[in-house]
Amino acid sequence: MNSERTIPGRILMTADPIGGVWTYALELAQALSARGTEVVLATMGRAMTTNQREEGRAIAGVELFESNYKLEWMEQPWEDVAAAGEWLLQLENHFEPDLIHLNGYDHGALAWHTPVLVVAHSCVFSWWQAVHQQAPPPAWDRYRRAVVSGLQAADCVVAPTRAMLDSLEEQYGPLTAPNLVIPNGRSLQFRNQCPKEKFVLAAGRLWDEAKNISALDEVANSLAWPVCVAGEETGVGSSARPRQHVLPLGRLPAKDLVPWFQRASIYALPARYEPFGLSVLEAAMAGCALVLGDIPSLRELWDDAAIFVPPDSTRALQNALSELISDPQQLACFGLKARRAAAQYSVERMLDGYLGAYERCLHGLPQNRALVRV
Repeated sequence: MNSERTIPGRILMTADPIGGVWTYALELAQALSARGTEVVLATMGRAMTTNQREEGRAIAGVELFESNYKLEWMEQPWEDVAAAGEWLLQLENHFEPDLIHLNGYDHGALAWHTPVLVVAHSCVFSWWQAVHQQAPPPAWDRYRRAVVSGLQAADCVVAPTRAMLDSLEEQYGPLTAPNLVIPNGRSLQFRNQCPKEKFVLAAGRLWDEAKNISALDEVANSLAWPVCVAGEETGVGSSARPRQHVLPLGRLPAKDLVPWFQRASIYALPARYEPFGLSVLEAAMAGCALVLGDIPSLRELWDDAAIFVPPDSTRALQNALSELISDPQQLACFGLKARRAAAQYSVERMLDGYLGAYERCLHGLPQNRALVRV
């Protein structure tokens, strides 16, 4: 790691407790805190769970501020988004951070007094294109304008994969700010490797069509091993869908998922859309053989360390899983490949990347901070 880099004394960071952004934010905040940076972590989207609140408060150097303001991709969010913007500006005024780290788009265009970095974890337009094979309806035009405004106002734009950066430019036009690919990292420790057991695991928001859990449910009954899935059944704007053949584990805190990763022989995520996929990284760290959707982002990350299947082919998914189940040598080989590939996605590498991005924000030419909507 470059020890000569400028390290911000205080960062105002946004996060939501709904998906992987929460885990990512905690990992990065903890790594920054260990280097002497204070992190003011402002959450939106919904109330945190008791476990999440305890996780955030347990990190020295992190000050947690919670809200229920809707996120920009939620139903009729704009009054909340505006109110959240005022709240964030008040936090900036009170804490006087050296840098603003936004894990969303719209608030990039606020009248900040501080350099702004915007991280693209996902977006509605690229999600919609991947899931529905067409652009979103006109009802999402205001969302698109908000994303464009936030991206254009940022001093630096970061994404966890080149595929995600490319999709931003495809959906919203060329990025005018410096842009960087910084893969996410995890610090999970699997010191006591458990014997692998005969089951397939998947994890994620079951209500999210992009995760394609329905494909696993469709093939589960034809497999020799059970398929266990961890995650929320319902979410924003979704309804419960019965799972007929997989074994639902419900929503599990990250620490409770660890033993499942340790014991599972195969991790399957036939995703249609996944800009990074922290659950895939966690499974790989535990030595699970990976069966993944054949999409650009997952190819970019795991090309030589996973078996890929077309997301819309349940036959290919069933064949890939059945072949691994019936071939212990191949199963062990892909588990080892996954573990070796996972080693490159460390928190140390992620931190080094973000310190470089922060330095570009702090020493680059400042953007015009007047609030402008496209």
